[in-house]
Amino acid sequence: MRFAAAFVLLLIATLFTTSLSSAQEAGSAKFIQLFNGRDLSGFDIKIRDRELNRDPNDVFQVQDGVIRASGKEYGYIITKKEYENYHLKLEFKWGVPTYEPRKDKARDSGILFHVVGPQKVWPKSIEFQMIEGRTGEVILVGDGASLTVKGETKTRGQGGSTRFARYGQGPWEDKVGYRDPEGEVEKPHGEWNLLELIATDGAAKYLVNGKVVNQGTGAVPARGKILFQSEGAELFFRNIEIRTFE
Repeated sequence: MRFAAAFVLLLIATLFTTSLSSAQEAGSAKFIQLFNGRDLSGFDIKIRDRELNRDPNDVFQVQDGVIRASGKEYGYIITKKEYENYHLKLEFKWGVPTYEPRKDKARDSGILFHVVGPQKVWPKSIEFQMIEGRTGEVILVGDGASLTVKGETKTRGQGGSTRFARYGQGPWEDKVGYRDPEGEVEKPHGEWNLLELIATDGAAKYLVNGKVVNQGTGAVPARGKILFQSEGAELFFRNIEIRTFE
């Protein structure tokens, strides 16, 4: 009887601990909005050659619950907080116009993460590249930025390429509306695309519309702010959410 009673107590304790652990995990896994759908209060704005939070030409605007980046000037919105271990997800779609110096070239933008250092175009970070025909490639931004992909380490400022092509990358032409003929992961122009970035302990995984398109380890920097670019093409962002891991 003593053994049976002890077993029951152990089982109850185990169930309680498991339930508590699950509850804690569920709590830490909850997505929260980075963009509230109304305004850019959670971000700072930086436009090239302008002071922080000076955007007289409305490069970034909120319209009907969506962020519009005009593309007319280079710049970005950037989170006020830094992040390290997290799962970021958002939707984007391309607009129509393109502007110099990328007039009539592939529509271009990006998400820069682990952003550190002074606010400028562009700060030290790692980029989740968004460009027609190559969305999902890695770009290292700023001296010392580094990542290892498939056993190959690249570091900005040490010569050689500072990019990693997305998995299965086909031929590419820098022209507006271009699509990869060998395995495009973006949806047709004008449709919303889901992007996900999972950053954990110096590792980074990129997903486009549910497909893993790149991943690496040993990220430098390994934490920082997150920014969203305006880079010569009109585009739209919505449903920007993040969940952080303990």
